[in-house]
Amino acid sequence: MIHFYGYFRSSCAYRCRIAFNLKGIEYDFTSVHLRRNGGEQNAPAFRALNPQGLVPALKAGDFTLNQSLAMIEWLDDTYPDPPFLPADKDEKAMVRAFAQMIACDIHPLQNLRVLQYLGDAFGADQASKDKWCQRWLGDGLAACEAVVAQQDHGGAFCFGDAPGFADICLVPQIFSAYRFGVDLTETPILTRIYETCQDLPAFANASPAKQPDVET
Repeated sequence: MIHFYGYFRSSCAYRCRIAFNLKGIEYDFTSVHLRRNGGEQNAPAFRALNPQGLVPALKAGDFTLNQSLAMIEWLDDTYPDPPFLPADKDEKAMVRAFAQMIACDIHPLQNLRVLQYLGDAFGADQASKDKWCQRWLGDGLAACEAVVAQQDHGGAFCFGDAPGFADICLVPQIFSAYRFGVDLTETPILTRIYETCQDLPAFANASPAKQPDVET
């Protein structure tokens, strides 16, 4: 049995939940509250599991893993149906590049520890933090829109007619964009794909609002 450590609002945990759902994989879940008691991710027991002190983390027997993209690819290798990545090496590289645009370049700038540092070190209030996110998420998603537009495949999802690695990363990022008030009028393809994904139970059931540790 896989044991998954996450938090309802974490975009990285959100990605993994979608991946679990698309594969039809059941798992045990432990919530790691990122704000309570100074952040449960900083507790020694969790740091022993994930020295970065970040969610998510995954444990399967004696095997442990951090980093959501690595977890998603591990799931894909371990449970290959349905596949998250194309078989063609060039197409696979393009999908990975798109996923990394989000995971490596866009998402880190909205990370809780970054926003907390903006407040602690520079006195940024919530409005200033929102403006920060609007700038960097907006620019990053505009680039993602251009990449998907270049594909010109007419498919329902980022890279074809079935959801995969790129869509798993896109949906939580669009969710965050709405949360931070990012203007998405210039990303019609991405918002269409997001809405298409919301009609699928694997995506809808992974949403933060439907998690057992959700807070109102």
